[in-house]
Amino acid sequence: MAFLKTLPLYAVLALATACSQVGVKASQPVATESQAQQPAEAGVGPAADLAAEAADKAALPKQPLTPDILFKFLVAEVAGQRGEIGVAESAYLDLARQTRDPRIARRAAEVSLFAHDPAGALEATRLWAAAEPDSEPAQQTLAVLLLNEGKLAEAEPILRVLLKKDPANGFLHLTTVMGKARSSQAGLDLVERLAADYPGLPEARFAVAQVAAGAGQTEMAVAALQKADDLRPGWEPAALLRAQILDQTSHADALAFMRTFLAAHADAREMRLAYARVLVSANHLDEARTEFTRLTQDFPRNAEVSFAAGLLSLQMGDAAAARGFLAQTLEYNPRDPDAVQFYLGQAAEQMKQPDDAAAHYAAVKAGNYLVPARARQAALLAQAGRLDAARALLQATHGENDAQNVRLIQAQAELLRDSKQYAAVFEVLSEGLKRYPDSADLLYDHAMAAEKLDKLDVLEADLRRVIVLRPNDAQAYNALGYTLADRTKRLPEAIALLDKALALAPDDPFILDSVGWAQYRSGNLARAQDYLERAYKVRPDPEIAAHLGEVLWARGQRDEAGKLWQSSLQTHPQNEVLLETLRRLKP
Repeated sequence: MAFLKTLPLYAVLALATACSQVGVKASQPVATESQAQQPAEAGVGPAADLAAEAADKAALPKQPLTPDILFKFLVAEVAGQRGEIGVAESAYLDLARQTRDPRIARRAAEVSLFAHDPAGALEATRLWAAAEPDSEPAQQTLAVLLLNEGKLAEAEPILRVLLKKDPANGFLHLTTVMGKARSSQAGLDLVERLAADYPGLPEARFAVAQVAAGAGQTEMAVAALQKADDLRPGWEPAALLRAQILDQTSHADALAFMRTFLAAHADAREMRLAYARVLVSANHLDEARTEFTRLTQDFPRNAEVSFAAGLLSLQMGDAAAARGFLAQTLEYNPRDPDAVQFYLGQAAEQMKQPDDAAAHYAAVKAGNYLVPARARQAALLAQAGRLDAARALLQATHGENDAQNVRLIQAQAELLRDSKQYAAVFEVLSEGLKRYPDSADLLYDHAMAAEKLDKLDVLEADLRRVIVLRPNDAQAYNALGYTLADRTKRLPEAIALLDKALALAPDDPFILDSVGWAQYRSGNLARAQDYLERAYKVRPDPEIAAHLGEVLWARGQRDEAGKLWQSSLQTHPQNEVLLETLRRLKP
């Protein structure tokens, strides 16, 4: 570990954040460096800089470099270089206590923060601030550490002094350094006291709203934001925070507020972007696409906006519009071009252009979309009658991690399953399990392949292993329970497994179907019909229709059973379970 160099203030604040793990933003100190942004004045130049440096040196204590101080300094630095941060911190703290030199105290604070020792950092910063009381970095750092430690009363007078230098920016950034106090009543009380000195400053009301929201005081937060809007009508940061607070409890309330705001401030681009995102969250996709389309004009060459417009168009079935937006996105240097290429492939598939789709999928080179893209490439090859080439493509692809490699094995199995080559499916998954014996996904798929080959002992072993690996996997309990109910006489065991699956996923239609089928196999026809009707109401699946129809048939309700089967056949004429049921009961 390389030892830290002398750190600027922003790095000190960043380390304070890491030390306390409360999310302080290093780039946003309580008081901004406004002096550095002011125009040059007469007399500013090299000579003035030298004079200022001489004055700074004159203000420092006359610290003799004794052998003892030199030894401790070298011990601290060498320990740090060797990664022995605890030794370095102890030596620097001892030096700071001994010398009261602000330079050494600051270094001690930096090392303590690097060592994630808030107590040591606070002690060293106190020494630094005491030795250099006019140092704004020292006061800023001390305020941050005091807030992180919950010492609000001690931090308050420091914050008051810092806020006087630049109250507007100070209040805007205040909550970023409040740490845990930001979500407490004590923190809210502190900010309210600080804001009381600035009744006409909207930034002060904004800070109150931020802390009130963090403390769960929603009504107070909204009231403070309304006051901020009264002081500065149309101020977008306050409106955005208000929309965010409302959206936490109600999409409708947030959208109503945002519409009203946008009606009065049509050029509020950030609000319009937030509005479009909330529309997506609320599943108002038509409106969301309209807004994102408009935003592509408001935010020209913005990859995020054009990408969102493309995805919405794709989701709504407008593949041509999606392709246009996504092609634009590629021109705007997106953060993840592989994702854009993948969805361009999806758009091309929707437009029945397999060659274009394959080209886009081939352009995906890495990342989370690598395996989905190769899987779609392979599927297109298989659809063109080139199954061997599809399998070769997947075999030649190397994932970036085990999860991707497992998914590549599954993709091969899916191709073979689609062509009903069940023995080959079983073989591919068996080979995969040699590489990844504890992959619950491969074990589950292997079990389903074993069922097709009547290898029920393999199916049971695989699914019981999945249950060990993933004790809350409802589908594993369901698959094993259904198979035992459908293919064996172990009905009490099957029902116990299905009851467990139902407890884990009480509204899953396929588990309800399995429970109903197990009840039917046990002779409990009324209970079976109840479960199956519940399942079919949630999802009118052809296999559920086959089971429900069989129960109705067994209960003498043959006309109802026949109507159900015929209705399901109209939409699923090739379903194997449904056809087998009809052949068996209506020869």
